[in-house]
Amino acid sequence: MKALVYKSTGSWYQIKTVEGKFYQARIKGIFKIDDINSTNPLAVGDEVEMDIENELEDTATITFIYPRRNYVARTSPRHKNQLHIIASNLTQSVLFATLKDPRTSTGFIDRFLLACEMQHIPAVLVFNKSDLYRKKEWAAFETIKTTYEKIGYPVHLTSVLHQEGIGLLKDLLHQKTTLLGGHSGVGKSTCINAIFPELALKTQDVSGWSGKGMHTTTFAEMFDLPWGGQIIDTPGIRELGLADISKQEISGYFPEMKALLNECQYNNCMHLNEQQCAIKDAVNEGIVSAERYVSYLNIVDSIKENTWS
Repeated sequence: MKALVYKSTGSWYQIKTVEGKFYQARIKGIFKIDDINSTNPLAVGDEVEMDIENELEDTATITFIYPRRNYVARTSPRHKNQLHIIASNLTQSVLFATLKDPRTSTGFIDRFLLACEMQHIPAVLVFNKSDLYRKKEWAAFETIKTTYEKIGYPVHLTSVLHQEGIGLLKDLLHQKTTLLGGHSGVGKSTCINAIFPELALKTQDVSGWSGKGMHTTTFAEMFDLPWGGQIIDTPGIRELGLADISKQEISGYFPEMKALLNECQYNNCMHLNEQQCAIKDAVNEGIVSAERYVSYLNIVDSIKENTWS
C-alpha cells in the first residue's frame, strides 16, 4: 500500500495512505544500511510502500522507499561527514527571513538558495515582520530585493500585524508542496497561522536576552492545506552546512556566476586569484553583487573536500 511520510521523529514515522488514513510506522532495519548516505533514511515528503501491522492500533511497517525526485539537505549537526535530508519531493521552497529580531544574514540566505539550486527546486524569499522596519531596514530590504530579483528569485514582504502580503503568500502555496525554512523566530509559523488558523502551528516569541528565535518546531512535519497543497514546517535552522558538493561545483549554483563561467580564461577557474576571471571582473563592474561574491568565497572556504566519498 502506497503512503506519504508526514512526520519523522527518529524511529517512528507518521504516514498517510492514498486513501487518507494515518498510521504510525516503523522502518525495516535493512533500510538503515542501504546505500543511503544520510543520518535519516526517511524524510518528510518521501513516498513509501507499507504493510499494516495492527489495524486497531493504526501501526504499520515501511517496506520500500520510492526514489526521490528531489530533496533539500544539510550537513548533520552531530555527524559532519553525513548529510541530513530536511524534506523531499518538493514543488518549491520558501525561505522566511527577517531584517530585525532576529536578523537573517545574506550568507545564510545564499546557502539556502544553493541547497535548492543543487536539486533544481524553485525558491522564494519572504521577508517578514515588515512592521518592525525603520529607515535602515527599508534601505537594506530594497537592496536585497533588487539583488535577488535580478538573478531570478522572487522576493516578497509580509507583516501579520498589518496583514501585508498574507493573501499573496496564500496564493503562492496553493496546490504545491512547499518547504518552509528559516531561523527560529522569523515568524513563519505565525504567518501560516494567519492564513490557515486551523493548522494551529506552535509559535513562540524571540528570546529577549539573546535576540535569537526560540525553537518551536522539534521535527519536520507536513500539513495538508484546506484548499489544496501541503506545507512542510521545519525546525528553525541556526546554521546550514552544505552537503555533497565540491568546491569546483559551487559557482555553477550561483545563477549570475553560472552565466559567466565559459568566459573565464581557465576551465577550472575557482574565481579566487586567477587571471582573466570573468566573475571577478563582473564583481568589479557591479554586474555580480559583491555581497553574493563574499558568500561564494565563504562557502568555498567552508567545504571540506573528499568528505562525501
